[in-house]
Amino acid sequence: MIRFSAFTLLFAMNTYAQEPTPKQLDEVVISDSKFALAREKSGKVIVKITANELEKNPGQSIASILSTVVGVEINGNQSSAGKNLGTYIRGGRNRQTLIIIDGIPVTDASGVNLEYDLRYISAEQVESIEVMKGAASTLYGSGAATGVINITLKKASKKELTGNTYFSLGTQTTADNVNYRPQDFNQGISLNGTIGNVNYLAMFNSIETKGISEAQGMDFEPDQLSKISALMKIGFKPNTKFSFDFFTNFDKIKNNYDGFYDNFTSADTPLNVAKTQQFRFGFSPKYKYKNGELVFNSGFSMNERNYTSLNTWSNSIDYSGYNSKSLNLDAFNKYNFSSRFFLILGTQFQFNEMDSQAELIVKQNAKSNWFDTYITTVYNSDFGLNVNAGARYDKHSIYNNYSVYNFNPSYSLSKMGLKLIGSYSTAYITPSLYQLFSPYGNLALTPEKNNTVELGFEKDFINKKIQFNTVCFYREENNSIGFYTDPVTFASNYVNIDGNYNAKGIESMLSYDATNKLKFKANYTFTEVEEPLKRLIPKHKANVSIDYDYSEKAYFNLSYQYVDSRKDVFFDGGTYETVPVQLGSYQLVNAMINFKIIKNRFNLFASANNILNANFTENIGYSTRGRNFKIGLNVIF
Repeated sequence: MIRFSAFTLLFAMNTYAQEPTPKQLDEVVISDSKFALAREKSGKVIVKITANELEKNPGQSIASILSTVVGVEINGNQSSAGKNLGTYIRGGRNRQTLIIIDGIPVTDASGVNLEYDLRYISAEQVESIEVMKGAASTLYGSGAATGVINITLKKASKKELTGNTYFSLGTQTTADNVNYRPQDFNQGISLNGTIGNVNYLAMFNSIETKGISEAQGMDFEPDQLSKISALMKIGFKPNTKFSFDFFTNFDKIKNNYDGFYDNFTSADTPLNVAKTQQFRFGFSPKYKYKNGELVFNSGFSMNERNYTSLNTWSNSIDYSGYNSKSLNLDAFNKYNFSSRFFLILGTQFQFNEMDSQAELIVKQNAKSNWFDTYITTVYNSDFGLNVNAGARYDKHSIYNNYSVYNFNPSYSLSKMGLKLIGSYSTAYITPSLYQLFSPYGNLALTPEKNNTVELGFEKDFINKKIQFNTVCFYREENNSIGFYTDPVTFASNYVNIDGNYNAKGIESMLSYDATNKLKFKANYTFTEVEEPLKRLIPKHKANVSIDYDYSEKAYFNLSYQYVDSRKDVFFDGGTYETVPVQLGSYQLVNAMINFKIIKNRFNLFASANNILNANFTENIGYSTRGRNFKIGLNVIF
């Protein structure tokens, strides 16, 4: 009760974590229509993390940035760098959140849940992020059931040559095993510019982290993570109508992880090693004409995951690997019938393929494709009514055809600074290749279905110095894909689960520009889910922060985060049973200061995370970071 009272007091004072600012009503968002749309005409509360906000808060990971967004929980963000991340929005899981990079959905087709590893993306590569919650399969297809994280990468400058190089070092320690030696290193360089009709951007990033064992316990050796990331973008714009954009990027992660016997080995002989990598490239031409715009987004990716691990039964080394290829083609056209009414008509083709020698999955069998057609209409009246409605028809190579739709009206009372919003939308999640073709696969699987209802409002006061919004949601999940083991034969396979499960909640954001220099921001999330969905979902979560621009050259941020208790489970190796556990709540206090030593040339920052050195468990059996410090610099040329 004492901890929750402290959170309540801070929330009442309007001081919150690094929650991205609720945007001004006249700002532009793209996630709910695929084209630039004034926020006041959007029927969604979309959180937009701008380039300016990213610039003011350097040294963070994408997971850290997203973990402060209202309604979003990134599990694993407080653990060691090698820990896999879980993205939970509105009581959903990874499979129900779609990640989009520059308009192209990204997944690993060999994964059980078709999820994307957010560790691949460096924050230094990102221009902005939009988070749109709710079912969005009408526009984005499979996986967009609880939310869409829409990431836009940086663009080339208009000068012929600009660039920057950055470096940071930090500590990597737990609350109960303090070691403040620098063990977290992040460095990179970028070059970009425009020469005539051609623009270019090249970025390279490298991360080395050690010092914390992935497994919780004093006897485990520290585990190391190494990551390299390279990105190249080239654009060609021969005239005002045509533009052609090409991209390619390569990411590779190598990390150690702990097994049952690792505490009996030295740090110099780690037994468990994971190597993952992805290679992506694509082409996105655009054509603008008098009444609209035609866009074609294409992306191809290859993913590899290889594991070397100790077999605890035979005390021998096992090797396993998973490979996948994915192709995504999405062509859509926006046609403006008038300044107030436009229509989006599109077609999307996706192809996935995987193989795994360890599990006898061959790519000749493990492949699927689906072809979708979709339509969305957007109407903005002159008296405040805005309507976004659409439908999608999915034709899959394995399961029966499927359709989804959405209806999203909103009404703006501009004189009152008030906008009312509501929506009803449906979504689907395609079974993964692993769920269809692995030794536990089931070709009779059909898509998971989600239905979401939203009601809410946005209100501003005192010429938009104070902004407040609240959204209530109710989500129903049915036909979920689960794992079943026969109690007699012990045969196991994936199945569609009978019955419905629901999640409901409230999401609120508040910002107050006290002066031109001082800003207070806060958000609060309440999520109530049925028992089968409760794992790692906090019922209450809040963020509070103070942003202070001391001068044009100095910026300070103080933030606080409260995460409520959560349910988790662990596997008992002695009894072979899954045992439920209750994880305690925790609170984090963070601070960051950013100096522009030479304006537009040389920046220096320092940050302290978990200042109070809270000792907590984020995931049962995994280590979490204690008080840590980081310093870094950015040189622009």
